[in-house]
Amino acid sequence: MQINKIKTEIAEMLSDVFDGATIMVGGFGEAGSPIELLHGLIDHGAKDLTIIANNSGNGRVGLGALIGQKQVKKVICSFARSAKGITFQELYNKGEIELEVVPQGTLAERIRAAGSGIPAFYTATAVGTPLAIGKEEKIFNGKKYILEEALNADFALIKADVSDRYGNLTFKKNCKKF
Repeated sequence: MQINKIKTEIAEMLSDVFDGATIMVGGFGEAGSPIELLHGLIDHGAKDLTIIANNSGNGRVGLGALIGQKQVKKVICSFARSAKGITFQELYNKGEIELEVVPQGTLAERIRAAGSGIPAFYTATAVGTPLAIGKEEKIFNGKKYILEEALNADFALIKADVSDRYGNLTFKKNCKKF
């Protein structure tokens, strides 16, 4: 049997997404954001989603639009505020969406750990800040660390320039960062 992961219709690409799914969204701010897939997810209608991304969306397009449609229950990100971040801020101020802020390097490591089968790891990042409240602490060589759990997702939405039938992706310019 030959592998062919190429799909040409956005509805087909998103057909397996279910209510309550956790979805990682690629991109760094607006750069590299999979806007077409995010708008396809709006059309698909899945709700109660948890989004793992670098930020909480910009304006009323892409992730901002998905959040504005109230399809997202929680955002896990390193940057929840931006000059164009309208919809998330409005819903957050009303208590209609949850937020987990994670330092950017820790966010990347939590994602990497999940991909490597590592359930959790200790880091000194965020020790002594509100981000460490409620997290397990441990001392190693006289220095305090907190336990961070890996971030697993059911799906990932990624903007790429080229894909092959095996699912390998090629990126253009600098949009492969996150």
